[in-house]
Amino acid sequence: MGLVVTNTLTRKKEDFVPRDEGKVSMYVCGPTVYGDIHVGNARAMVVFDVIRRYLLWRGFDVTFVRNYTDVDDKIIARAAEEGLSSEEVAFKYSAAFDEVVASLGIAAPDHPVRATEHIPDMVEMIQSLIERGFAYEAGGSVWFAVDKFKDYGKLSGRTLADMRAGERVEPDPNKRQPLDFAVWKAAKPGEPAWDSPWGPGRPGWHIECSAMSMRYLGTGFDIHGGGSDLVFPHHENEIAQAEAATGEKPFVRYWLHNGMVNMGNEKMSKSLGNLVLAKDLVAEVGPQVMRIMAIAGSYRSGVDFGEASLEQATRVSERLDSFRRDAPAGGKLSEEGRQFLNRFTEAMDDDFNTPVALGTMQEIIRRGNTLMGTSGPDDPQLPGLVEALDEITGVLVGPVAHAQAEGGSDSPTAKIEELVEQRDRARKEKDFGRADAIRDQLKQLGVVVEDTPQGTRVVSS
Repeated sequence: MGLVVTNTLTRKKEDFVPRDEGKVSMYVCGPTVYGDIHVGNARAMVVFDVIRRYLLWRGFDVTFVRNYTDVDDKIIARAAEEGLSSEEVAFKYSAAFDEVVASLGIAAPDHPVRATEHIPDMVEMIQSLIERGFAYEAGGSVWFAVDKFKDYGKLSGRTLADMRAGERVEPDPNKRQPLDFAVWKAAKPGEPAWDSPWGPGRPGWHIECSAMSMRYLGTGFDIHGGGSDLVFPHHENEIAQAEAATGEKPFVRYWLHNGMVNMGNEKMSKSLGNLVLAKDLVAEVGPQVMRIMAIAGSYRSGVDFGEASLEQATRVSERLDSFRRDAPAGGKLSEEGRQFLNRFTEAMDDDFNTPVALGTMQEIIRRGNTLMGTSGPDDPQLPGLVEALDEITGVLVGPVAHAQAEGGSDSPTAKIEELVEQRDRARKEKDFGRADAIRDQLKQLGVVVEDTPQGTRVVSS
């Protein structure tokens, strides 16, 4: 049995069959950079980092794209509050986001894309929408005509009648229908603007992800990810724009959405003010605890943030650290270790079942502690188990596991050396799929390697 995923579009589990054999194209909605990200935002980043790491570990060649929304009403409002330009606000909070995700061991995207650097792509898409009759210009703005796209609502399951009855929409005298949404906004005094065939203005929020994802991944790419709060209207509108502009070619094969982080009975959000900043939690409990908390439940389920969830994640983290400090280094994967890896693979192949995967990790630790309690750290069975543990933590916890086990040292050099050693062992064992996966891990760390008769050699870092 291969990998299956829950596709929001079809509302069922499906066999994962990528567009191009052996390759995965993946786009995840990134931050609107007008403030520091909170724990809920960070959970989404961790979830899709784990999914990406697992796909790499399974041997796929993954192309990963994540965006920064760096022009938006919220950014403009924050700029006025802080006495900065919109560009300065976007730069400030982009850097803050990068710092937090790096501290969590989240690998950088292959293509970190910014909306302001892709205005021509959006203009081209909007022109196609107008030519095909799906959008219209009015008052210097361009609007998407929702009723022209026959499949509107297929992602969220909403009908136009339901939306008309229940949605609160911002009135605008230039719109033909209340549900029509802006793909291009006419310039207002003091706001950032770009030239276009319809006059100066800026793109609407939804058009950027449609245009940028297809720019780098083409049509019908494999995975589009984001929080469940983006299903409607953002992702619904992305589908409508993309498929209308391309002659209704399928936009995305699999839509994956993570659940929200809740405090009490409410979603954690900036608008409600009930948030804990990710940088503050990392400083308090460490990145490993935060990553474990983020994946302790199914990625599709919500997470209740509080003392209980933090205490549980802390206990798991402490057991992992304690075992890694006492156990020997990994060696040749043993048969018992391989069995644990098979169980891990079965769990992750079942829609990225991280709770069961974490349980497998803890079973290895319990087994290893039993062996050390009986025979000490020199027990010959331990290196084969530790090797399996390293494989699993490399996917679930990422490079922060090794750093924390060493008492807080997060030396990237040590991590690179360890991965190079693991790759050499894999090649000696003729496990070339695993060697290729480790090479991809090194690539995510910015390290290029080549094979020599003497083993793996770092070419650049």
